[in-house]
Amino acid sequence: MQLYEAVSPLDFRYYGGDETFMKRLLPYVSEAGYVTYQAKVEAALTRTLANYGVCSAKFADEVEQAVDQVTAEEVYEEQKRIRHNIRSLVNVIRSKISPEARPYVHLFATSADILDTATSMRFKALIENVIVPDLIALEKQLIAIAREHAETPQIGRTHGQHAEPITFGYALALYISRLGTRTEKIYEAGQNLRGQFSGAVGAFNGLSLIHDNPEQIERDFLELLDLKPSDTHTSTQCVEPEFISDLAYQVTAAYTVLANFADDMRHLYRTEIAEVGRKYNPQLVGSSTMPHKVNPEAFENIKSLWKAFVPRMQTVFMDSILEHQRDLTNSASSRFLTELITAFDYSIYRLRRALDEMDVKVENMQRNLDMSAEDTIAEPIYLLMAYYGFPDAYDHTRKLIAQVHETGKSLTTLLWEDETFKPFLDKLTEPQHEALSAPTNYIGASVRRTYATCDEWESRIDNLSTSLDVP
Repeated sequence: MQLYEAVSPLDFRYYGGDETFMKRLLPYVSEAGYVTYQAKVEAALTRTLANYGVCSAKFADEVEQAVDQVTAEEVYEEQKRIRHNIRSLVNVIRSKISPEARPYVHLFATSADILDTATSMRFKALIENVIVPDLIALEKQLIAIAREHAETPQIGRTHGQHAEPITFGYALALYISRLGTRTEKIYEAGQNLRGQFSGAVGAFNGLSLIHDNPEQIERDFLELLDLKPSDTHTSTQCVEPEFISDLAYQVTAAYTVLANFADDMRHLYRTEIAEVGRKYNPQLVGSSTMPHKVNPEAFENIKSLWKAFVPRMQTVFMDSILEHQRDLTNSASSRFLTELITAFDYSIYRLRRALDEMDVKVENMQRNLDMSAEDTIAEPIYLLMAYYGFPDAYDHTRKLIAQVHETGKSLTTLLWEDETFKPFLDKLTEPQHEALSAPTNYIGASVRRTYATCDEWESRIDNLSTSLDVP
């Protein structure tokens, strides 16, 4: 099938539309990659049996060499004939080894042992090799911008309204913290994925025929694959679903942080706000009919993809419910989990490029701050007057604001003319006086907290990078 004959936009436009991006994820999210991991699990199974003297090491060597030659095409061709995915894989492996080695392929295992263990393996590798490194790179970008603008004044906003002054670096620090925390959680969830080798109903019925401690066989098998079994293995044919649900949830939560950040930046792009924009590129087209437009389409794309893929979390939870030991009501639906993680990583990729192109308009930030300069001192007036014991400071400040509308005088002028406030104004310290004189003096701990947040997350992502050997 040609690329543009694909049904999913993820395939022909996003994942499949960028060859460099696609190649990084292909070994983990493609069906060919999944088959490869299933074959690796089968090889580890035979090796474990050899280690326990069930078969010879020579047979395990044969299986290991054979799985390196297995292709998804072969497996699917066999599946057309027999209509069973794992048995198709087993038949393909068996066709590549000696008759003497064939009995030991898939021996004592059930399909879920292979599928669930392979799923954990590939998602663990995907998180370690692609997702977390990409999040670390994004986090470093945000830290660099936050440091650059740690002292750049910006009007803070609540409910879409001008509130009190902060700095642009401080606005970014929130996302550095939120995204950093989700990155750690995604890594932890990836490391906590589990596998199993416990047979048809998960109670080690088959392995108990040959060994009095089948749980140890399972642990040794999973150690070959760098996985662990469930903490307390009880009767089920499938790996407990909460391990994969935890990973999906953490990815979904991180995706929501990206969407929130993209939404904030998109609103700062608005013509009447214009606090961020995109560096001029004469090749880019913003509108099919308005030549002057430059749109924030990268941020809009992230929000749009988020809307499409975040609801997949509901399917993950529904996949956790299986009848008795196992049924196949999650067989098709669980296959789409790769799409959630692929779309998430594409949004990281898209956001990183958007940040590289972003133009922070410091002059416009100051302009917007000046627009509400008088209004922003209303809060410190009320707080300081109440602090120094003025009764009903909030209501009296509101009366001054009413006089602004009635007289046209500035709030600052009315404040210093107010005889009722005067005895309390005389108590102000110099820093308190300065906070009432200019909005840029009323930014609280914005600068200090920005640097502290950047310092903390630089250290934490450096530690994470060391764990993953990421440069």
